[in-house]
Amino acid sequence: MAFPFEISATDGKARTGVLKTPRGDIRTPAFMPVGTAGTVKALTVDQVKDTGADIILGNTYHLMLRPTAERVKRLGGLHRFMRWDKPILTDSGGFQVMSLSGISKVTEEAVTFASHIDGSKHVLSPERSMEIQADLLGSDIVMQLDECVAWPAEEARARQGMELSARWGARSKAAFGTRDSQVLFGIQQGSTFENLRRESSQRLQDIGFDGYAIGGLAVGEGHAAMCEVLDYAPDMLPSDKPRYLMGVGKPIDLVEAVARGVDMFDCVLPTRSGRHGQAWTWDGAINIKNARYAEDDTPLDPDSDCPASRDYSKAYLRHLFKAEEILGQVLLSWHNIAFFQALTAAMRAAIAEGRFEAFRQDFARRHNAG
Repeated sequence: MAFPFEISATDGKARTGVLKTPRGDIRTPAFMPVGTAGTVKALTVDQVKDTGADIILGNTYHLMLRPTAERVKRLGGLHRFMRWDKPILTDSGGFQVMSLSGISKVTEEAVTFASHIDGSKHVLSPERSMEIQADLLGSDIVMQLDECVAWPAEEARARQGMELSARWGARSKAAFGTRDSQVLFGIQQGSTFENLRRESSQRLQDIGFDGYAIGGLAVGEGHAAMCEVLDYAPDMLPSDKPRYLMGVGKPIDLVEAVARGVDMFDCVLPTRSGRHGQAWTWDGAINIKNARYAEDDTPLDPDSDCPASRDYSKAYLRHLFKAEEILGQVLLSWHNIAFFQALTAAMRAAIAEGRFEAFRQDFARRHNAG
């Protein structure tokens, strides 16, 4: 049974609404913090909730290897295991198999790979991915298994991956079946080739999914090339279903994707940046380790509801990184997640009030000047 998706306002192609799930509403545009191994790195679930996150993402590949999906199931499922009672989306595991595994072999049946942890051999098929995500982890939004082709790709290779992803999508749908409290998203593929994206979209709609993702971007093609694909890719997907851009991205990427009709995003960037001393702000990214902040007594964002953004000076944050104190990584990760949530909230408000284009232009100007 599909989750109701209600679009409350549009402004150009940008849209704002709510995806209603049994575990709570997801306000769109939505940014989903990534909880790779059952945790949004450096943060408690309460800190993540307090930033305004309605949903987080879990990672099939990492959890199936450690602590194993079967163990998570025995311990009550992923929600109980990590103490998160809101919705969880899990990716299929395919991208990590391709990018992290030392040895992987893709066949029509499945992908066979060696664990990056201990070299042990594993097989991930569409059916096994559905079992892990839906039955063992217990995620709310399940992703079909797909093949994410590396960029750059020749058209023939991109077609091969798109067609395999479509066949795996059909198998994922058959294995997933019909469920009352979980939904399945299909994934559009086709690299930067418009004809392949169109064919992928049609094949996915023929199968029928509860939502649709745009895959195969943010893999090195750059912001301009990504935007060129997004000029047409979202329009190929049903307007009454959520559209999810996978693995994106920087704040400017989110704004430009929303302008083109995308509803959902995920990325490791906020916490990865935070662990390395980079803070995202309304005026772009700053490196808190720079000497210019050594005696800067101002916070990252005095108007933020997030304590990490509002209550600590840049000088103190810089000191924590220079002293190699863990708290610095915690505070910057917390701030960055809060900023991404504030950004999506600001976009929702701008769309609802019919001023998104002005917001977009102002954000681009400040971001590019920062």
